[in-house]
Amino acid sequence: MENAKLFKWRHFEAAIILLCVRWYLRYALSYRDLKEMMREWGLSIDHTTIFALVQHSAPELEKRCRPHLKAWNDSWKVDETYIKVKNVWMYLYRAVDSEGNTIEFLLSPTRDAEAAKRFFLKALHATTDSTPQAQQVASPTAPTVPTPTRRTPRVINVDKNAAYPKAIANLKATEVLPQHVELRQVKYLNNLIEQDHRFLKRLTKPGMGFFTFETAWRTVQGFEVMNMIRKGQLQGVAKGDVKEQVTLIAKLFGVAG
Repeated sequence: MENAKLFKWRHFEAAIILLCVRWYLRYALSYRDLKEMMREWGLSIDHTTIFALVQHSAPELEKRCRPHLKAWNDSWKVDETYIKVKNVWMYLYRAVDSEGNTIEFLLSPTRDAEAAKRFFLKALHATTDSTPQAQQVASPTAPTVPTPTRRTPRVINVDKNAAYPKAIANLKATEVLPQHVELRQVKYLNNLIEQDHRFLKRLTKPGMGFFTFETAWRTVQGFEVMNMIRKGQLQGVAKGDVKEQVTLIAKLFGVAG
């Protein structure tokens, strides 16, 4: 989606739209909280409008950030957490590496071997930036799209969920996953990803759940990619460097100024 088309016919300037979207996806705020915050700036933006902006822009943000992700390592930690959609619990499958970098995520209405298989397929086809560390750009003033690469895990750590061994066995049988990949079902090894779930759960709490699967998935895409940015997973932007994170997002959408 081109920048011109993304913000076409929007009542507010692109910079204001990105500000609302970024704040909602990064901090534990409700849409009504943002409505009040914008009023302090002299802007009258209804909470339903902010919701529409997030739904429109969050998936696009993930799409534009993906090519700039740093590579993760080959030790994966996989687990699922819960997201309430119309008073029904859905399952958010997530994977991080041994350093806490987010690898992939998938929202599913079911928690079984088929759902686990879909998640692993998505994770195995995820790509990362293959640019050597020495060649990484120190500033995001002109983001370029590097040549992506796929990373095959050496070991996958999961909990005692019986669906995981079934999914892994199927992927190995169909030669999607190499036979040498080790599956470990040791709960304490997954403490890192269970801690990482907390950031996402904190963001979903102000909204009191979602009304449709589609709106939940679009919002989760934004939550996850902002978490990646927060953790310093994008090229040229360090963890904790909020100013550069803001600048990068603006550059990716072509609205910096």
